[in-house]
Amino acid sequence: MADVKTGGRARGIDRVIALMEHLHRLRAPARIADIARDTGTPRSTVYELVNTLVEARWLELRDGDGMVYFGPAMHYYGSDYLDSVDLIRKARGEVTHLSESVGETAQFCMLDGDKYLVVLNEPGRRMFRLSSEIGIKVPIPWTASGRLLVDHMTPQEIRAFIPEEDFTLPDGRRIVEEEFLRDIAQAHEAGFVRTTALVDRFTTCMAAPVRDPAGRCIATICFVVPADTEADQQAMMIDELKASAARLSGAR
Repeated sequence: MADVKTGGRARGIDRVIALMEHLHRLRAPARIADIARDTGTPRSTVYELVNTLVEARWLELRDGDGMVYFGPAMHYYGSDYLDSVDLIRKARGEVTHLSESVGETAQFCMLDGDKYLVVLNEPGRRMFRLSSEIGIKVPIPWTASGRLLVDHMTPQEIRAFIPEEDFTLPDGRRIVEEEFLRDIAQAHEAGFVRTTALVDRFTTCMAAPVRDPAGRCIATICFVVPADTEADQQAMMIDELKASAARLSGAR
């Protein structure tokens, strides 16, 4: 449930943000009554906001059953944003090239606060595709990329930055913090990271760091492949990732 501003009613813009974030978390259309309940917003206010946002094409009504979801204007705004950020625009070309040339799912990933997210995703040629959804926040220790994205921090800073509960995987397994810290050091030295069977027991993830001029990892470029992928194929993919990451590191 969205936080209510202390000392009075939330401003209209806060209501809009809560509505948009709620739909993003759902990743599916929702009824207005459910949005009002789940965000703690008066139903009349939600109806008023929805009507205004539908007119602006930020939202659209779905299925003729009172369902509402993001509208076409959101796509245009998102595309404009991606095109305006030089690194992401260039990363889009790299991710597409990697997916097409290697045939596996390629991704470009960054941090959002204390979570990891996929910014760009290009599926491979396999009928069974392995990928994460764009824009969904995931605990850092669950990912290969997370072991690079925090490698500028000291062990004490990492422990303070990552919530303690984020070291527990969805199936209940616990990632040992000391092992996670060793993984970070090894990945920094090697210039890439590879993990197998974290969130998905049948998946291997490989990532290389995109670094700023100071050497800080600001993003990663990754492959997501079946865990039984041959070792020589994985070695070739790692070389491709490192070359791509090097190009992006000098792209700004």
